[in-house]
Amino acid sequence: MFAAERRQLILEMVRANGAVSLRELARVVQTSEVTVRRDVRALEAEGLLDRRHGGAVLPGGFTRESGFPQKSHLATAEKTAIADLAASFVEEGEAIVVGAGTTTQELARRLARVPGLTVVTNSLLVAQALAHANRVEVVMTGGTLRGSNYALVGSGAEQSLQGLRVSRAFLSGSGLTAERGLSTSNMLSASVDRALVQAAAEVVVLADHTKLGTDTMFQTVPTDVITRLVTDEPPGHDDRAATELQALADQGVQIAVAGASGNQGGEQAPAREQRRRDVPLPAPRRGQVPGGAPGLRAAGVLGGESPERERAARVADLRRR
Repeated sequence: MFAAERRQLILEMVRANGAVSLRELARVVQTSEVTVRRDVRALEAEGLLDRRHGGAVLPGGFTRESGFPQKSHLATAEKTAIADLAASFVEEGEAIVVGAGTTTQELARRLARVPGLTVVTNSLLVAQALAHANRVEVVMTGGTLRGSNYALVGSGAEQSLQGLRVSRAFLSGSGLTAERGLSTSNMLSASVDRALVQAAAEVVVLADHTKLGTDTMFQTVPTDVITRLVTDEPPGHDDRAATELQALADQGVQIAVAGASGNQGGEQAPAREQRRRDVPLPAPRRGQVPGGAPGLRAAGVLGGESPERERAARVADLRRR
């Protein structure tokens, strides 16, 4: 396929889906991700699309948000693996909150097998996935329906969450960085997600590697509030994603990496067979010292190495794990 043909096909895929990962583009045009990345860069120079970490989107910057049909076709295998692993953290008889999103919808499908579970959600899709689970109680917020992602938002949703207390919140978003945490492109969605976080003792973020390093308009969960990130294995050449994961771990976020190696025909192994890899925390959470007493995090260079060499070694070690 000639370069012009590839780029036309790439542009048609992005226009049809709103956002497409480099991995998916490479599969469809039957070439390497390196070549696709070069094509995407050329199309961006012409103003025909915008590059995002791990993919391409229609022009529109921070304010544009893809609808559910577009999101549901992006990084589907990664979302499935993430949902499998995230479900393994949920215990029988727990009460949790689950936010809106395509990844959390995948999680909900797996939660239907957890007995005695109570799920509070503002997502119609999450509720639908659990509607026929006999041993799961579903509690929906009030609010106004936002059709693009089938979620309830607004003051009614936020007020219904006041006074609620659960063990964990499972949230996804449009982007995740170590600097700002989880973010989304819509103000109403961000406001409800913040209310969900306030109701939970722990916050678990579900984000595939294409969202790592991406920053969008409205912050929902600051980094120091995130307890755990469940993500997929970034491609070997994706230095940016690996660096972002290390930066998140440096700030006290537990990193769990899901993988589905060895599966055939698109089937995913049960959660207990997934590679559950928690990256150990290199230091206490920000603003704390060992023992939980308030204080400043220790600073310094390990083994006398320069900060640059230490950072490079951490990234290499994260990949090996």
